[in-house]
Amino acid sequence: MTGAEKARELRADGPPPAVPLWTADFRLFFAARTTSLLGDAMLPVAITAAVLHAGYGASGVGYALAALVAPFAALIIFGGVLSDRFGARRLMVVSDAARLVFQSALALLFLLGTPRLWQILVLLALVGAGSALFQPGVASVTPRVARDVQKANAVLRVSESVTLVLGPSLAGLLLAASSPAVVVALDAVTYAVSGVCLLLLRAVPMGPGGVREGAGVPSSFRADLVEGWREFTARTWLWSVIVVFMLWQLAGAGPATTLGNSTLVTDHGSTTFGLVMSSLGAGSVLGGLVAMRLRPRRPLRAGALAMTLWALMPLGVALGLSAPLVAVCYGISGIGGAFWIVMFHTSVQTHVPQEVLGRVHAYDAAGSLVMKPVGQAAAGPLAGVVGTVPLLHVSATMAVLTCGLLLAIPAVRGLRRVER
Repeated sequence: MTGAEKARELRADGPPPAVPLWTADFRLFFAARTTSLLGDAMLPVAITAAVLHAGYGASGVGYALAALVAPFAALIIFGGVLSDRFGARRLMVVSDAARLVFQSALALLFLLGTPRLWQILVLLALVGAGSALFQPGVASVTPRVARDVQKANAVLRVSESVTLVLGPSLAGLLLAASSPAVVVALDAVTYAVSGVCLLLLRAVPMGPGGVREGAGVPSSFRADLVEGWREFTARTWLWSVIVVFMLWQLAGAGPATTLGNSTLVTDHGSTTFGLVMSSLGAGSVLGGLVAMRLRPRRPLRAGALAMTLWALMPLGVALGLSAPLVAVCYGISGIGGAFWIVMFHTSVQTHVPQEVLGRVHAYDAAGSLVMKPVGQAAAGPLAGVVGTVPLLHVSATMAVLTCGLLLAIPAVRGLRRVER
């Protein structure tokens, strides 16, 4: 290796040149994401409490959570194509407006009384569909408003984690003092704030209608879809991660979300559930802060090792630990989960060309989530047959197995960090 090559190697592995992160556009994007995520963090607590209070049980909670996630997983690929064709910022603003309408309708139903389960499911499905239009733009916009992509992702992850701390606690307090309608209505307002902030962005163009953003020439929807799939499958490390995470969502995250949340609410109450989820958020904040400072040469390998900590989340509930110990388990799990997410998102945003990033991110998000609603919906009925505790043990085991599979794939564990 020549001296010049060694120098380039050191620059690739060392910290990037100092560049300002908190530009005016990044502050607006940060505000949009943080406000919207705060409302999103409050919603599951309100929905879980409302569904259980209405007598629909753990199965009803699973169906409600699945209704929110399933349309997102099914439609996000199309959202990715539309994001690249019409402009990420434009589609995100449209999504915020649509979710404002649907969330307001759900709040109105709660104000009028106790909604039927099918009404909750339909409106949550529409909100999930709106999120499918929004999410691809997050990956596309982040590299455009921040030159240090990893630091930006870490900051956004910390922000998300802080909302996870504050959101459930605030929702628990509001539920104790008022009703789910208040929480849902506040969530609707956050979409309005997010949309206004995105409208004020300057570094990211709205994108010309009918022309794929950055291409300059018209292209068919099918051609864009195929191109995104080609770019996704061309990267072994990327599709391998998604295949492994499909298994984890089915037998790991899905059951843990439905059964873990329901068990905590049933055994300890909604307020304690909110505090435990806040502990998860606090751990995620710490994981995000670590990701700001630590820049491993092989980010996915480091992220997979950290992700093994997630197993403590379902394990703590399965062992019947006291609420404080369960909160500790959730907090440690949050550290590993946040570090993995920053490493993975940064890898995608720095290895994939900007002009196809929306579609590639849509494919990876869809693959990552498509099995989660299946696991969530099936968890309640399966728990009635084999029991909640055995399924939570399966969930913890799947977390460890998932990390082992990721580390066993050469393209995943060997992927090197690059700076964009």
